[in-house]
Amino acid sequence: MAFESLSEKLSSAFKKLRSKGRLTPADVKEAMREVRLALLEADVSYKVVKDFVSRVSDRATGTEVLESLTPAQMVIKIVNEELISIMGSEAAKLNISSHPPTVVMLVGLQGAGKTTNGAKLAALMKKSGHRPLLVACDVYRPAAIKQLETVGAQVDVPVFQMGAADPVTIAKAAVEHAKKHGNDMVFLDTAGRLHIDEKLMDELKNIKSAVSPDEILLVVDAMTGQDAVNAASAFDEALSIDGVFLTKLDGDARGGAALSVKAITGKPIKYAGIGEKLDGIEVFHPDRMASRILGMGDILTLIEKAEQSLDEKKSMELAEKLMSNRFTLTDFYDQLVSLKSMGSMSDIAGMLPGMPGIDSKALKNAKIDEKQLAHTEAIILSMTLAERNNPSILNSSRKKRIAAGSGTSVVEINRLLKQFDMMQSMAKQFSGMGKKRLKKKKGLFGF
Repeated sequence: MAFESLSEKLSSAFKKLRSKGRLTPADVKEAMREVRLALLEADVSYKVVKDFVSRVSDRATGTEVLESLTPAQMVIKIVNEELISIMGSEAAKLNISSHPPTVVMLVGLQGAGKTTNGAKLAALMKKSGHRPLLVACDVYRPAAIKQLETVGAQVDVPVFQMGAADPVTIAKAAVEHAKKHGNDMVFLDTAGRLHIDEKLMDELKNIKSAVSPDEILLVVDAMTGQDAVNAASAFDEALSIDGVFLTKLDGDARGGAALSVKAITGKPIKYAGIGEKLDGIEVFHPDRMASRILGMGDILTLIEKAEQSLDEKKSMELAEKLMSNRFTLTDFYDQLVSLKSMGSMSDIAGMLPGMPGIDSKALKNAKIDEKQLAHTEAIILSMTLAERNNPSILNSSRKKRIAAGSGTSVVEINRLLKQFDMMQSMAKQFSGMGKKRLKKKKGLFGF
């Protein structure tokens, strides 16, 4: 997970501060030395690190902080505020034209993920009520057009392509096509190169000149660290980009790109690509990202993921079932699938604030066992409707039949039933809250 190493090093530095009680300028200086090293190891630009540490040090050595009853917390607050500042202060939105279609030009080096993440962005816009059109302007990379058509079909967004025609001609024709067919957003998937060259930039400049895009969004791979920042500077100089789409932010990225791009180019990170799935996209919120880096969690994003994954009406129905003890094994499985759709356990754990007594590192390394989930599905689907509705009738012979039908074992069936019983016992504890209060709860298992 991105920032994991940085988060651990910053937490270690702040832990030492907390143990001091009152702080001296020397304490702050030592802590800032550790912060500087942590940021440099995270591949943050040296200039950005130097300016960041200087601003934090100036604020942290002020009388208001050193004489505070909670000086360590004041220092952490300052670091949080400065992290938010270098990443852009607030979330930046796409430039939407008042005269549709809005033309978004996706640019970047080859391998950054323009095609897949362009489809992610188009799908996100479709959920917001837009009618996007994906356009295949990459006529050089083998199978690029086919890839765009494949991901477009997966997110149910139409793809405009003219084979190996001139990319400028394709872009102009696509905009006219969008006007005629009611597409209010056009996403141009342009060609990339392994490195920046004059031919690439000339083609992109010609496309820009031909269609006057409302947004030029640079797609960069967070895994490339400072190379991503260098690419952003070069593309911005040539095209005057409007923002950055940072991909693979859930990988082993050290975080340097996310912390450097805005400070170096002045252009905001607008979106982040998370995972391989086509719903793996987030609006980039600097304040939420700063909270994650400092181990404070990101509850707002977690809530948004839950709202996207869980149907409110269905959640209310499940609450009613829990109250009346009518929750079935089929319902149980549906909730497991909903949890899985929110992302990996490490992603979810990264959004939870650090809590005393909980091994956060172990939690972040936890993963949903896809094989076990498949076994759970097979077991439940091998049951009769009566057995799903009333697991207490499952005797030895029934369990053997289910095991044979699902390709599992009686031991696995018993384990599933035990998990189901534990969940029901937990639900009974919540039932004392009263029906009215339970209805107000929104979450997995209806409470």
